[in-house]
Amino acid sequence: MTENLMTDADALAALPCAAQLCAIARASPPLMQALAAARDLGLASWCIGAGAVRNRVWDHLHGHAPSAPTDVDLVFFDPDAPPDQDHALRAQLLARHPEWDWDVTNQAHVHLWYGQTFGTAVPPLRSLAEGVGTWPEYATCVGLTLTADHALAVVAPHGLDDLFGLRVRHNPARATVEQFMARHTGKRWLEQWPRLSVVRA
Repeated sequence: MTENLMTDADALAALPCAAQLCAIARASPPLMQALAAARDLGLASWCIGAGAVRNRVWDHLHGHAPSAPTDVDLVFFDPDAPPDQDHALRAQLLARHPEWDWDVTNQAHVHLWYGQTFGTAVPPLRSLAEGVGTWPEYATCVGLTLTADHALAVVAPHGLDDLFGLRVRHNPARATVEQFMARHTGKRWLEQWPRLSVVRA
């Protein structure tokens, strides 16, 4: 594969977004270690996404030094999994990498608790990609999977334009505008990545 050979910033920027994302991920040993740990759980349909991937891209586009993730979101899709599997998987990941705060969520079970947590009932999700596609910002709706032969696969149901365009744009699939605004202001993204543009509607 060519993505792990791209080290020059100009050459990297010339790649299509998916290839850029793979190259950026491969240049981050902590992210690759997290992906390897997740792969070793043996899940059929999974990815690491949200901030662990998004922030690495924003760091790269701002010229920041590579930073290790602090929170790692692993999502998977298995309608037949027992309800307590999320906790068991998280315990396995913490035993291997206790330096990260792992969050493990079976997307096939989100509808069982979402209404109680957020006050709105939602229908069951039908796939991993559909679950990733409901996250609050389009730039956040991106995940990576590491295959057995060490290839990277991108999960991006809304594409990668917002992520690489440094756009923080509300995804209305689940989050309200108020939740969206509270997220980006509370996380103080503009202080860390000042080239971001926030699109409120």
